[in-house]
Amino acid sequence: MGQSIEITAMEDGAYGVRVSEGDATTSHRVRVPDAMLADLGLGGSDPQAVVRESFEFLLEREPATSILGDFALDRIADYFPEYFDELRARLS
Repeated sequence: MGQSIEITAMEDGAYGVRVSEGDATTSHRVRVPDAMLADLGLGGSDPQAVVRESFEFLLEREPATSILGDFALDRIADYFPEYFDELRARLS
């Protein structure tokens, strides 16, 4: 797809994400809960890689304009129950 994902580290545990898709660009602020990574057995993972894979996951399911502007990554599972298993598989 013709999209790009830019991730910028913000304050501890939070990241700015810009998604460009054609002429449209969206901005998001996401938090990576330490407990979520630990619970998934991903405690040693690079948080930026977790954010990137999470956005790839979301963009396969909905347009960037439908992604919340500010959220914690563990909320994704509220909308897509397969998220945690998929994330584990993508990062292993």
